[in-house]
Amino acid sequence: MKIGTLNSVIRLIDRYIERGGQAHQINEGVLMHGDWILFDSRGLWETIIIKEVYVNEWTSKQTVRMYNKTPLKYQKIIDKL
Repeated sequence: MKIGTLNSVIRLIDRYIERGGQAHQINEGVLMHGDWILFDSRGLWETIIIKEVYVNEWTSKQTVRMYNKTPLKYQKIIDKL
């Protein structure tokens, strides 16, 4: 798990889309960008899960996890899209 800054998360999402992947926001954020699923329906790229994590009243962070195989929990969300 990596901790991402506001700008690094934006760049990650933009690069993933430019390379042919898809990005869907599953929850809106409060201080950051919220929760995202980045996936490639062709199966060429890793699935990336980005989550907003509460730190305190003034701060939150983004965690970034990459999976070679999409976890079932997230695959169900993707299938509904």
